[in-house]
Amino acid sequence: MNQKIEDLAREELGKLFPIEVVPYNEMWAILFEDEKKMLIEFLGIQIALRIEHFGSTSIPQLAAKPTIDILIEIPILTDGLKESIITKMKNAGYGFIWRSDIQPPYMMFAKGYNLIGLKEQTFHVHMGQNDHPLWDRIYFRDYLRQNPEISKQYEKLKFDLAEKFKYDREDYTNAKTEFITRVTKEAQEKLIDKN
Repeated sequence: MNQKIEDLAREELGKLFPIEVVPYNEMWAILFEDEKKMLIEFLGIQIALRIEHFGSTSIPQLAAKPTIDILIEIPILTDGLKESIITKMKNAGYGFIWRSDIQPPYMMFAKGYNLIGLKEQTFHVHMGQNDHPLWDRIYFRDYLRQNPEISKQYEKLKFDLAEKFKYDREDYTNAKTEFITRVTKEAQEKLIDKN
């Protein structure tokens, strides 16, 4: 039987990959830079227009799940470009996931997982055009970098939710949404005030 990670049910994924929030690690920034270089090699600068480290591992001193989240700006997504990106990312060791948690749907890729649990450093790569709502995550990242007290509030929330939803990655992520949405809106408003 050739079962794949993407074939697993939500409950199976939760048991195989429980939520674990760990103290900040300075290596996360280095891991991002190394992966960024590799992604540019595989995708090329005509596809990978901009690459950003986001998510909790990109915020100094913030405890996080030790997955490096990467955001890549891509050109307008045609069927041909989509197939090209999937092939290139597969060659780079990534599995493809079509996500619809944000509209419009977007491409996501994951690496570092196997059917016996985590096997190595995990990476999640999210891709969207420069006007995709995914890019709001940069506001959140920058705001937490500039406001350590809000970063600490987020850290406490993450620890609480990791305990509550240890075996349910989806509920863990969904339970952070209200905080992230509120802080992102605040960050955007403060940015507009400065302009």
